Amino acid sequence: MTPIRQAYLVAAGSAVEVLDDPAVAAAWQKPSALTDFSVGGLAAHLAAQVLFVPATLAKPRPDGDPVGLLGHYERVAWIGADLDAEVNVNIRSGSEDASTDGAATVVAQTQAAVRDLTGLLAAEPDDRRVTPPAGPWVLTLDDFLVTRMMEIVVHSDDLAHSVGIPTPEFPAPVLDPVLDLLTRLAVRRHGTVPVLRALTRAERAPASITAF
Repeated sequence: MTPIRQAYLVAAGSAVEVLDDPAVAAAWQKPSALTDFSVGGLAAHLAAQVLFVPATLAKPRPDGDPVGLLGHYERVAWIGADLDAEVNVNIRSGSEDASTDGAATVVAQTQAAVRDLTGLLAAEPDDRRVTPPAGPWVLTLDDFLVTRMMEIVVHSDDLAHSVGIPTPEFPAPVLDPVLDLLTRLAVRRHGTVPVLRALTRAERAPASITAF
């Protein structure tokens, strides 16, 4: 199994632990830290970053050359879209719908997916290609998993902050590719110099270097 696949399984297991925290179930119907997301909806959105993977592997294997990670984020519709844009409304409504069966169901579904993925990911060839849910373009499986790890890391923090529990500590094999991706996206959005200054020169740092 490739290192990225091993790291993804660590991140997915961490997502289950956050989802299974009693504080999440207790606040399920309350607003989360993200606008127009309930805690339950945000939890379901986090769970989807695990559930998307077996669903994606079950699709027919695509033809065509894969785009890189930056090429993927050049194509997704949600980057730069308003909060009330159709793509973002659909993301929120889909997540809220997925939360309606409650915390225990979302946790059980995610746990089962992690168990299945241990075997599924090990069985896939190193050059496996997939069509991501945002498609119709092609990604390598490992690049797709990096996009899901980024979502897991970011939304684990969102969910933990929403219910007042500590944000998970992710190991370097998870954080390194996620931080590399976010840095490259920040450079694409803001340019090299603003990112360099934000990381090294507080007196010349821009107000924001967010990746999205």
